[in-house]
Amino acid sequence: MNVYIILFFAIALEVLGTMLLPASQNFSKLFPSATLLISYGASFYLLALLSQKLPLAIIYASWAGLGVFSVALLSYVFYKQTLNWQTIIGLFLIVIGVTIVNLYKGQSY
Repeated sequence: MNVYIILFFAIALEVLGTMLLPASQNFSKLFPSATLLISYGASFYLLALLSQKLPLAIIYASWAGLGVFSVALLSYVFYKQTLNWQTIIGLFLIVIGVTIVNLYKGQSY
């Protein structure tokens, strides 16, 4: 399986877990709490698998950057949290940074 597909699933699981944090109500709700813990656990398991195939800097930059971007957008949609223009620019800079890191991962100077 392509390592970037696994990375995508790791990011998706982390985003799912993060989006469930408010729904867990400080871990007092069983289903959201269990789902978020399983999501985080599965995400970290996939990251551990990926660490054998890709450089850790690439994995973490992609996972963290795209996770932050996704959570911010989904929080806007589902939790009606506001995004000002500065935040939107910052989020797109994160995506640009992750793209650059991935494009030039194999080059060393």
